[in-house]
Amino acid sequence: MADARPIVAIGECLIDLIAPSGDLSTANDLVIREGGAPANVAVALARLGVSSAYCGVVGDDPFGHRLRRLLEREGVDISRLRLTDEAETTLAFAWRDERGDGHFRIVRMADRLLSPAEIDAARLAGAEAIVVGSVALSASPSRAAIERAVSVTRDAGTPVVFDVNLRPSLWPDLALARQACERVLNAATIIKLSLDDARSVLNAQTPAEVFAALAPVSARAIVLTDGSRGIWMRPRGGAVVEVPPFKVEAVEPTGAGDAFTAALISRLVTRHWSGLDATDVRFAAGAGALATTRHGALAALPTRAELDAFLSLNGVRER
Repeated sequence: MADARPIVAIGECLIDLIAPSGDLSTANDLVIREGGAPANVAVALARLGVSSAYCGVVGDDPFGHRLRRLLEREGVDISRLRLTDEAETTLAFAWRDERGDGHFRIVRMADRLLSPAEIDAARLAGAEAIVVGSVALSASPSRAAIERAVSVTRDAGTPVVFDVNLRPSLWPDLALARQACERVLNAATIIKLSLDDARSVLNAQTPAEVFAALAPVSARAIVLTDGSRGIWMRPRGGAVVEVPPFKVEAVEPTGAGDAFTAALISRLVTRHWSGLDATDVRFAAGAGALATTRHGALAALPTRAELDAFLSLNGVRER
């Protein structure tokens, strides 16, 4: 793994403050856990045996040092991680609703300071792929950094994975979110989004409307999720396929989508970024489902051995 080209996850690394009761409005306590979607994906990839790196900014403060130590301990390449004294480490408040879906309010601080110059120094053209999301697009200079990363890797023929992961509270106007996301959607090799993301970014309410709205993009595959209610996938030039989710006793949804994304990427790496099919999505769904059975975010991400055992128990035979 150490000699392989890494998947570089770019964007926020933060501290989640999670309401253990599920309801933030009545919570008396908050649990401190490490998180941030790109950092989660980097750790999840490492646990699945895939070389990974993280590129982003955290505060030169106790939380920032805590995050740095954790990433290093998990085997993630942190040579592209910067500590700054210009801002504190970013925080996110997390809770779940009555349907069990996760909700987040992010207080952006150090993560937004990622710059295009840091992207130029990050050697992304030599990466196996990059993973980006929409949080970094919601402020400057991190938005310019993501746009630069996508441009550099696209020009080099390096795959771009866009996990939309929209947080509406970060945007004063969803029209701005749509505009920012549109550029990345048009450049992405793989697009992963939830139905909630699609409602905000595409103004699409159903899976059929989502895939219709994304018909013009050139992505090799689009994967749409809706928690425990369904998963849909469409390869470029192919038909939409519905993939059944796993039924589990969920404890907490934080990090489940990131476990899904990482597991999907792990399959794409073995397929040289082509030929994604329903078995790959089912594999990823297993990782996401397993993550919901634990308290997250980073602590919930499964290892390859744990995921294999879960799939075996659920009658899924690996090819």
